[in-house]
Amino acid sequence: MKDYEIRRIIKLEKKRQNDNLELIASENYASKEVRMAAGSILTNKYAEGYPKKRYYGGCEYVDGVENLAKSRLKKLFNAKYVNVQPHSGSQANMASYRALIEKGDKVLGLALTDGGHLTHGHPLSFSGIDYNFVPYYLDDNGLIDYDEVEKLAKEVKPKLIVTGASAYPREIDFKRFSEIAKSVGAYLMVDMAHIAGEVAAGLHMSPIPYADIVTSTTHKTLRGPRGGIILTNNPEIAKKVDKAVFPMIQGGPLMHIIAAKAIAFNEALQPSFIEYQKQILKNSKYLAKCLIEKGYKLVSNGTDNHLMLVDVKSSVGLTGKEAEKLLDEVSITCNKNTIPKDTESPFVTSGIRIGTPALTTRKMKEKEMGEIADLIDQVLRNPNDEKIKQKVRKRVRKLTRKYKVK
Repeated sequence: MKDYEIRRIIKLEKKRQNDNLELIASENYASKEVRMAAGSILTNKYAEGYPKKRYYGGCEYVDGVENLAKSRLKKLFNAKYVNVQPHSGSQANMASYRALIEKGDKVLGLALTDGGHLTHGHPLSFSGIDYNFVPYYLDDNGLIDYDEVEKLAKEVKPKLIVTGASAYPREIDFKRFSEIAKSVGAYLMVDMAHIAGEVAAGLHMSPIPYADIVTSTTHKTLRGPRGGIILTNNPEIAKKVDKAVFPMIQGGPLMHIIAAKAIAFNEALQPSFIEYQKQILKNSKYLAKCLIEKGYKLVSNGTDNHLMLVDVKSSVGLTGKEAEKLLDEVSITCNKNTIPKDTESPFVTSGIRIGTPALTTRKMKEKEMGEIADLIDQVLRNPNDEKIKQKVRKRVRKLTRKYKVK
């Protein structure tokens, strides 16, 4: 690379990724094959439209790429219709809303403070601006109360109910959500961005048989490139989705990213991917158990999936922002996160979100999770002790040198 400034920054970021313990639940390490496709000459090709229906010539080979991505995605999730063009999960959600409802329609969505996503109705998001979202919240145990959701749905009578989350550590009952949606004549949309890998591996209930439409990202637990996808078994909805993605909200698809998605879907179809997802869950549950044993309060008192929410404010008297900064100082990366009934602002928070997909990609197992719980505990309980921080840094380096990023 001739651009010295960008090359230098990329090298620094590569070093950071190698040297840090990555606990951000939405991050992972894509394979070399995925990265090669994402950086390939396919970035040169414009291909507005869909295979065999393009607005540009010379698309015979990129048509093959997109068709391969679609066929692999259908097989992976047992879905009849898919769209692989969304640039992100947010774009996938936007297209899905456009396909199902009109501006101003009522929608139920999990509140951002309780684990939902910006695009599930936050007032600063297009979703909260364009649609009349009514939030539902977790109960006092940090769980979805399906009876309360049903009660709210009957009061509000929404056109659409959205489920799925960015920070919910428990399994979601999509069958129950489907029953609630049907009882009030609403569509059901599932955003499975965080749990897509677990669903693909058969370790979490699949939303495909129950939802009218399903969206996801292709990174996180799927371990692919950054991007979005939409799935449905309804042919009429599928037609509306295609029109919503193009030409309504996007122009030319990113063919290099679609190629990278195709590779990631193929990786996820391999038996080794199921074992990988099983280890993610083992690691997550063991890390949660270790933190609880050390006196930390976790939202819902544990986890069923790849992530957990730690209430650091009530556990060690720190805000999420302070805990994130302290851990970053010793090369442990996580993110501050709101918790239910949080008294702090979203930029400060009372909690941190921790996930195990990236560490599991590095081949770490339960033994390492126990050590990482100890490292987290030492730093958060001794925020001003530089000697302890230095010892933790050395232990982190020992782990990252042993378990390298490939």
